Amino acid sequence: MKTRAMVCHAPGAPLVEEWLDLAPPGAGEVLIEIMASGLCHTDLSQLEGVAAPYPFPIVVGHEGAGIVREVGPGVSSIALGDHVIPLGIGECGTCRNCLSEKTNLCEAFLADITTQPTPFSLNGKPVSAYSGVGSLAQFVVMAERNVAVIRKDVAFHVACTAGCCVATGVGAVMNTAHVESGAIVAVFGLGGIGLNVVQGARLAGASRVIGVDINPLRHEQGKRFGLTDFINGAEVDAVATIQAMTGGGADYAFECAGNVRLMAQAFESTRIGWGKTVVLGVPPDGNAMQLVPFQLQLGRTVQGSFMGNIKGRSQLPGLLDHYAAGRLNLDDLVTHRLPMAAVNEGFALMKRGESLRTVVAFSN
Repeated sequence: MKTRAMVCHAPGAPLVEEWLDLAPPGAGEVLIEIMASGLCHTDLSQLEGVAAPYPFPIVVGHEGAGIVREVGPGVSSIALGDHVIPLGIGECGTCRNCLSEKTNLCEAFLADITTQPTPFSLNGKPVSAYSGVGSLAQFVVMAERNVAVIRKDVAFHVACTAGCCVATGVGAVMNTAHVESGAIVAVFGLGGIGLNVVQGARLAGASRVIGVDINPLRHEQGKRFGLTDFINGAEVDAVATIQAMTGGGADYAFECAGNVRLMAQAFESTRIGWGKTVVLGVPPDGNAMQLVPFQLQLGRTVQGSFMGNIKGRSQLPGLLDHYAAGRLNLDDLVTHRLPMAAVNEGFALMKRGESLRTVVAFSN
């Protein structure tokens, strides 16, 4: 079948609408009509060629929500008409990783990273699907293990945010760092992921949530998600300020901007003895975080987190339960809604720091 999709043909080139060939769903696969897709900074990094793990041409987008329109043979847990979120990290439910409580990195997902399968093609040549999703297309085909069934009473433009920024931010607090009640948390970078770290910390009962950003707009925005303190990193030494504010450093720090300098600052802002730094941002290709081993020997730790260590099919839908119960603020997260034809403007809003989450859709 054919599907409309926004395609980037080369690093730095604008997205253009193309009619792509889409392979039909085979055994164990489903066809999803994407009703809304959030724009993520990692999409922009791929488009600009800064952190680009997939070859061009490419359909970016990995934060989508939609409706199942066709079900392939052997699919048992998904039905026509289900509201779903396509997952960059699947959950087969049977491999050693899925059966553990230690990671969300399904072994099938790790295998897919090396093969980079895509259902899209143009004039007989493959078109990459970013993160195995490519949600800036009207239709996508996904394996059953890469589809989470969600509740139907949450609007698509809100539900899609759970597919990346909400899962990554809230999950990193709950599943990676295991922030406890009363802890002091520092968040470096207050974009979509950072503000979800903020509200995850609030949900965990943190006594203080300190945000660091160079965009002054993030101060008032952050308050709506649970931010207690704001530091403008362009005006003061964030590390020294956090150390002074907390009497020795934060218990937990999260880097959410993909900047190795900020990763080092986040680490240095934590308390000697037990401070934990969680790295969430994706830096440019080739950049490396540098640490002096003695800093680790003083009891501080650094840990990475991919999609907040949340298992996509069994745990991610619960984030929308938190939203429905009023425990998570997703409405203020979506600051802009645009038709798919204006997707390039959506990325421009991101670059100018004017949006938190822009959501696009062909149906707008």
